Amino acid sequence: MSHYDTILIGAGMSGLAAGIRLAQFDQRVVVLERHYLWGGLNSFYKRGGRRFDVGLHALTNYAPKGAKGLPLSRMLRQLRIRHEDLRLGEQRFSEIAFPDLRLKFSNDFALFESEVHAAFPSQMDGFARLVADVRAADAFTPDDTSRGARAELARYFDDPLLIEALMLPMCYYGSARADDIDWYQFVILFRSFFFEGFARPEGGIQPMLDLLRRRYLDLGGELRMQCGVQEILHANGRVSGVRLDDGAELTADRVLSSAGYVETMRLAGLEDRVRDDERGSMSFTETIFVMDTEPARHGHEAAVIFFNDAPDFRYRAPDDLIDARSGVICSPNNYAAEAPLPEGILRYTNLANHDRWNALAGDDYDRAKREQADAALAVATRYGMDPRPHEVFRDSFSPTTVRRFTGHDRGAVYGSPKKRLDGATDVDGLHLMGTDQGMLGVIGAILSGISMANRHALVAR
Repeated sequence: MSHYDTILIGAGMSGLAAGIRLAQFDQRVVVLERHYLWGGLNSFYKRGGRRFDVGLHALTNYAPKGAKGLPLSRMLRQLRIRHEDLRLGEQRFSEIAFPDLRLKFSNDFALFESEVHAAFPSQMDGFARLVADVRAADAFTPDDTSRGARAELARYFDDPLLIEALMLPMCYYGSARADDIDWYQFVILFRSFFFEGFARPEGGIQPMLDLLRRRYLDLGGELRMQCGVQEILHANGRVSGVRLDDGAELTADRVLSSAGYVETMRLAGLEDRVRDDERGSMSFTETIFVMDTEPARHGHEAAVIFFNDAPDFRYRAPDDLIDARSGVICSPNNYAAEAPLPEGILRYTNLANHDRWNALAGDDYDRAKREQADAALAVATRYGMDPRPHEVFRDSFSPTTVRRFTGHDRGAVYGSPKKRLDGATDVDGLHLMGTDQGMLGVIGAILSGISMANRHALVAR
């Protein structure tokens, strides 16, 4: 039986980052991953002779080389990675789009500020107060995690359209709550969107993942792929290790899990302690179009467009397979890059109902993917280009795909609505990292792994 200082469940961003951090301090550490690819919610796959990103629309929290005190800078310092190794290309710009409103933003906050001023001149006193409060807030250690952003924004604005416009991108890029987002998470995302900005690693997510994987292995960390955890072992309230799918047991002083709160409790045999309001339901479909032309040649220059085809924004699991009324359009072509992409790419993301998708199989499932992609485009093309006249390939995934490759119940991309910022569970020595610890985005996931490793595995060193 092998004994480790720390066992890490999941080879996503948080698991690899935690592994790097612990291996730097000579811990004996192993990362266990059920699937054959690393990355978790932000991974990649190959189809039709092409490699596609999963999860990554934009790397938020961009910071230029040499910047200090920002999340990206802290991540690089903690993992001892050079800024240039990420090969980040900045966005041209992105947009928030409603039927009678377009707000552009870039990595220069002044652009967004000027757009808000032009569209909502009567709201600028409130906007200035919001900006000042967001800058001053200690969002990573909030006193009250139950506060919702909608009620808080009503303290700053009396124009409902501006509130809806601010809610739209934040919910799509991080909220596990229906029709709202935790206020502290709104603050984190507002900073990462508008104060810092968007970038994309050249070549997509795989080079960044490979960098983290290589750094971990070079430090002596152990990585076991296609090695799932069947059970988290504990006795007398204290974790003792894990049992693998093949029946082998590994012991450890502690276990950090990125599987999600509900899923981790299930592995520990404690799912009966999970409340209904701790189960996530927010999931998505996405269709990726490969084209014989770049979007910018047809006037589609935005890196990301968050659109909502009504004055009010509804963010909840739909009754139908998808909700086509809102969504995200992403083009990886619209980032600066030394090596431009060889083909045009547009990705269309919509809210989806896991249970409806899960009821389909075989030809019915494949037909639904085609039909729902066209239904989504019927709305999305009001805000961005129609890729179909230039289409050379397409691929789609649904909430059942998310569930199969991440293990998240109901394909809940953002996990449980109830986050645990300290990573605590009911078992001593068993801690959460990643999505259900409460950090957001690629950089947030990495910082989650780092912070949980620092807090629970290195605190005594």
